[in-house]
Amino acid sequence: MSENQNPHPLIRAEAIKQLQEHSFSHPWNNNSEIKGVFLGEAVGLQRIGITLAHIPPGKESFIYHSHQFEEEFIYILSGRGIAEIDDEEFEVGAGDFMGFPTASVAHHLHNPFDENLVYIVGGERRQVDIADFPRLQKRMFRNGREVQIVDWDDLKPMQ
Repeated sequence: MSENQNPHPLIRAEAIKQLQEHSFSHPWNNNSEIKGVFLGEAVGLQRIGITLAHIPPGKESFIYHSHQFEEEFIYILSGRGIAEIDDEEFEVGAGDFMGFPTASVAHHLHNPFDENLVYIVGGERRQVDIADFPRLQKRMFRNGREVQIVDWDDLKPMQ
């Protein structure tokens, strides 16, 4: 949660412009670069993450993935991008909405165009999640801040 323990539920456009911008990248994708501000935290949301984000030209979001327990959504505000959803590619632009209910199909967003791809991304912030990275054949187990990764070949059913 934000440093403000009792934030006001309304944050005005001018205050949003003053929020600290964060940069994110995925350690398995050298072309991953997202910049954004945490809107959900600014108003005190704890169970839902909402970020006003942008992907610079030529960059990508994180990495092609799916979630077992956390739902996600993306709403494009401006610019264009390519959404990879369940091994299909779709050009997306302002006003387009994507939702990934659990268990979700794999998805990823990249910006091969000349302007920033600006969007709102959000989703659940559960204590526990499992994510798959099908192109890397890896699975992530997250419990709070503890994250473990395993290769699919090493996953075995309990007997």
